[in-house]
Amino acid sequence: QVHLVESGGGLVQAGGSLRLSCVASGRTLSSYAMGWIRQAPGKEREFVAAISWSGGYTYYTDSVKGRFTISRDIAKNTVYLQMNNLKPEDTAVYYCAARPGGLLVGVNYDYWGQGTQVTVSS
Repeated sequence: QVHLVESGGGLVQAGGSLRLSCVASGRTLSSYAMGWIRQAPGKEREFVAAISWSGGYTYYTDSVKGRFTISRDIAKNTVYLQMNNLKPEDTAVYYCAARPGGLLVGVNYDYWGQGTQVTVSS
């Protein structure tokens, strides 16, 4: 069992930056692919970014390319999402998720955190 806890969300003005963190416990994440998924009010969950278990491969949805960066620190069992040049349309609850094996572009992860709210004001 993998337990994920996100932090780092908050209220920021458009153009600002936030760094989300996701700390895992229960198992080491060294063999797990990780992802960040967001859900805005009244909308379905949306894939944002993913990283392979080694950290060597990453993938982003088009709307965040060039603005968001996903990374991981295996020694700290932590995954990060650096978000720059934030826009009001980035407002959502952001979830960290994990699955054993290869990188996943999508929302069908096995383990999920509780989410952290990101609000971007215009």
